[in-house]
Amino acid sequence: MHNFSYARAADIDGALRLVAQPGAQFIAGGTNLLDLMKGGIAIPERLVDITQIAGLAQIHQLPAGAIRIGALASNSDTAKHSLIRERHPLLAQAIESGASAQLRNMATVGGNILQRTRCGYFYDTAFDECNKRNPGSGCAAIRGYNRNHAVLGASESCIATHPSDMCVALVALDAVVQLRTARGARAVPLADFQRLPGDAPQTDSLLAPGEIITAVDLPSDRWLKHSAYLKVRDRASYAFALVSVAAAIDIQDEVMQDARVVLGGVAHKPWQVPEAASLLRGRRADTNAFREVAEAAFQGAAPRKHNAFKIELGKRAVIRGLSLAASAGANLT
Repeated sequence: MHNFSYARAADIDGALRLVAQPGAQFIAGGTNLLDLMKGGIAIPERLVDITQIAGLAQIHQLPAGAIRIGALASNSDTAKHSLIRERHPLLAQAIESGASAQLRNMATVGGNILQRTRCGYFYDTAFDECNKRNPGSGCAAIRGYNRNHAVLGASESCIATHPSDMCVALVALDAVVQLRTARGARAVPLADFQRLPGDAPQTDSLLAPGEIITAVDLPSDRWLKHSAYLKVRDRASYAFALVSVAAAIDIQDEVMQDARVVLGGVAHKPWQVPEAASLLRGRRADTNAFREVAEAAFQGAAPRKHNAFKIELGKRAVIRGLSLAASAGANLT
């Protein structure tokens, strides 16, 4: 591992001053960053520890009714928190389907949002051909083994997928990321914060240099009664999604008023299915309606040699996820 210096920030302003130094990078739980450092993929000159900043691990309700999750809240604490389980069980389900209990205990909400892809070619520095590590070098996965890779939203520069379960649910819940720099604060919907690869896959998000995530806000709990997270994976424990579905439906008097469907494991970021709302609005919940959403979700899919199965798997997962959301909800209390 490359030598680096270490500093612990006492507050947000101090953290922003420390990270402004050349080669500095924030560290919290470190569940992704330390792996990247051990593999020689991330080579920071200084680590700025933000784990002791007061208030960034809190989860609380804002005056207007939204729930604010501090960036340093652990995945485990977030999933267990009474406000999350009572008002956003979809998020609790998604978090508890990800990683192992030990990793969830360490991983933070802010770090989860910023984690890098788990593409094997990105992690293996024996492959020089990786546009995320070496921009302009090419994408080894396109011609290599690409079973776990993207079928939606990819480009000729990168076909990697975002690994998070939590983020899929957060996008379905219209989560907003709160950001701070030395110049001030801004808020960005998570759906816009993470980006598709295009011709610059080395840039995963809109996070600016010297910027820190302070919190994530959940503005509404109208998806409480009818929501579900479905994860399809190779094994039942500690595996990334082949396909996942966050499904949420607003049902009034047995008629669907609105819906959210967001997919994981199929794109470089959580993949929204905007057609879900228009296709389901005004209808009763049934398999025929859900099948239309499934077909719309994978319009324009572009499979590679080893991952075409994800299209049919994904369609079935959408139908199943919507059916679970409509019939039972996801109330975990």
